[in-house]
Amino acid sequence: MFLRTVLSWAAALASLSEAATTGSFSILTFNVAGLPAWLNPNDTPGDKETNAKKIGARLAEHGHDVVHLQEDFNYHTHIYETDNHPHRTATSGGVPFGSGLNTVANYPWTDFERIKWDDCSLNSGDCLTPKGFTFMRLQLDEGVSIDMYNLHADAGSDSRDIDARKSNFQQMADYIAENSVNNAVIVAGDMNFRYTTTDEGLRGFLDQTGLRDPWVDLVLNGVAPEEGIEATVCENPTTINTCETVDKVFYRGSTSIQLEATSWSYDSSRFLQANGDTLSDHIPVTTNFTWKLTSSY
Repeated sequence: MFLRTVLSWAAALASLSEAATTGSFSILTFNVAGLPAWLNPNDTPGDKETNAKKIGARLAEHGHDVVHLQEDFNYHTHIYETDNHPHRTATSGGVPFGSGLNTVANYPWTDFERIKWDDCSLNSGDCLTPKGFTFMRLQLDEGVSIDMYNLHADAGSDSRDIDARKSNFQQMADYIAENSVNNAVIVAGDMNFRYTTTDEGLRGFLDQTGLRDPWVDLVLNGVAPEEGIEATVCENPTTINTCETVDKVFYRGSTSIQLEATSWSYDSSRFLQANGDTLSDHIPVTTNFTWKLTSSY
């Protein structure tokens, strides 16, 4: 009995010593314009099934470690057909049954959940599907995890849309406060928000959650665009990073995991058709991170 106990302790110590204490990974967030073509063509040239297969093939080719997809509705199977990430969420369905939120990754996860927004606006069709956000605890290594959120906020620009979007951000801040206490967190997705837009709740969301924006930190030298000014809206595809889209990535570390964004970029040049046309009306956003366990871990 004593010998078995000693061997068990030795095995546990060996496992801990083999576990990594530092590492790096990349994430991509991409609204893939997967609404049915008859409902919304998304002003994207080409057949949506073909474009979806090309998106999946590009995901496999470029090998981002975590990919968050939005509007992954009716052409979902075509993306998964050509992608090769080993870990994938099961679709929640096409319109009107699914949320359009899916993730593929090179790492496993636990505690996956889909959460529907409490509020939505009929104005832009947001109530036609159970839009919201997903949560997962991504396992980077033995005992090393990061809480990952993928979201699609309410769209539109009238007062009902703005109120719904404020509610979305507050609901998510409350969820993070309850479920990700003292945890490293990454939030990515289609925010349907630009910093130049006034009074929509996202700045308050960042303050409440302690999240940082790597686009602001790394591209804009730490200074976010001011509210109320004219936005520098990106062309699609774009060759510059200083323009702004509604697709964003936010993050924070914790007392046990030092998490840093090392690079941020629009990835549109790698997600194009052969003739240079886009595959979606949104621009994919990629961010590279490093992580390191602290002495308090």
